[in-house]
Amino acid sequence: MSDTEPAIRVIVADDQEIARTGLRMILDVQPGIEVVAEAGDGLRAVELAQRLRPDVCLFDIRMPRCDGIEATRRLAGPDVADPMAVVVITTFDLDEYVYAALRAGARGFLLKDAGPELLAQAVRAAAGGEALIAPSITARLLGAFAGTGPAPPRVQPIEALTDREEQILLTVARGRTNSEIADELHISLSTVKSHVASLMTKLAVRNRVEIAMWAYETNRVRG
Repeated sequence: MSDTEPAIRVIVADDQEIARTGLRMILDVQPGIEVVAEAGDGLRAVELAQRLRPDVCLFDIRMPRCDGIEATRRLAGPDVADPMAVVVITTFDLDEYVYAALRAGARGFLLKDAGPELLAQAVRAAAGGEALIAPSITARLLGAFAGTGPAPPRVQPIEALTDREEQILLTVARGRTNSEIADELHISLSTVKSHVASLMTKLAVRNRVEIAMWAYETNRVRG
């Protein structure tokens, strides 16, 4: 990020003060990222987000008054006209609601022990319109929850996917970034972006997380 570009503005919401403090400390030392507010519960997080319109909301799932799933739905759900970028940070082994958060509109997710580098990457990806799905848990998480709970039926693509789009679909589902996909498939970054945009149109989804969910729910990828 150049000196002339504004900092990425982030709201952090977690019911544990020590967790919020830790996340703020990690993010505030990252170049071009600024934590503009903190919330100790989901309702307060929604109020702050609607008032401040941050670039990224970083939400824990288990919070009082309004949990992270409902907070995400209110800010980024299917019925929201101008959805915000929400990244869910959680503990997979203890939290079986992550998949519901993705359905609610979360743009990405991380484990709480992901580390500063991956946390910063997730915030930057969300702010830039991408979604970071931590590669280490993509298959484990989506594979585990794709077949559980009520899920809307996945319609077939509006148009048939090309062979290249099927390749891109699988790499997105496995948590690869655009740059990683470009390197892996030996194509340009702009070509990757074009294919991802085409996938979103054909699958009638809004972001990369929903592309990944579609891939798992149609059994194209198995955990």
